[in-house]
Amino acid sequence: MTDLSGQAAIVTGASRGIGAAAARELAAAGAAVLLAARTADAIEAVAADIGAAGGRAETIIADVSRYADVEAMAGRCRAAFGRLDILVNNAGVIEPIAALAESDPDAWAHAADINYKGVYFGLRAVLPGMIAAGSGVVVNISSGAATSPLEGWSHYCSAKAAALMLTRCADKEVRDKGVRVVGLSPGTVATDMQVRIKASGVNPVSRLDWSAHIPPEWPAKAIVWLCGADAAAAEFAGTDVSLRDEAIRRRIGLIA
Repeated sequence: MTDLSGQAAIVTGASRGIGAAAARELAAAGAAVLLAARTADAIEAVAADIGAAGGRAETIIADVSRYADVEAMAGRCRAAFGRLDILVNNAGVIEPIAALAESDPDAWAHAADINYKGVYFGLRAVLPGMIAAGSGVVVNISSGAATSPLEGWSHYCSAKAAALMLTRCADKEVRDKGVRVVGLSPGTVATDMQVRIKASGVNPVSRLDWSAHIPPEWPAKAIVWLCGADAAAAEFAGTDVSLRDEAIRRRIGLIA
């Protein structure tokens, strides 16, 4: 099992789904975790669960589309835990699902601000400290949408493609400084986002049966593995690791 004892992590979008599951798994691996989201109630409940299980967790209200919030988030992690070793850039939205010709420009742009700029803001806020420390891991939650266009998802697909390039660019700049930046493409996951996608009826993803989606605990366990010292995890720096790949699932221990 990956041991992250003594490390401190930030998880954005930690109120539910992959973010909440990742916070729990990171804490179970020994990391102190700062949970960030736009609303307090849900992250406080997750933090309470972590505390009840013997872990250490704090919360902060933050909107990743605003750099000041993300910078404050990084500062809070260092103040609370004395360090910042891991960032999970998980916050993301799928709405508004709409054809380009019918899309609302303001809503489209705000979704892009969260899904794309939020990744950049996270990298910008944590990389200087990680470079100075000579270590650190950033996991950017990616998607097959980064390379596969889908109807109604122009905001999401284009932002995920941009985030993938941020992962690659960051790796070029910081790998030799001891910092790992990696993407995780989990495939479809049984979360609230899939409920919204199903309701939209737009593109083939909305027509998938619920049984096709993996549980959020799978990407959460993959995140912990990618943050560990295992050389097998380090080799994926600068790439998107796909949980659709059965060989990857086996290496992480998700399937036999």
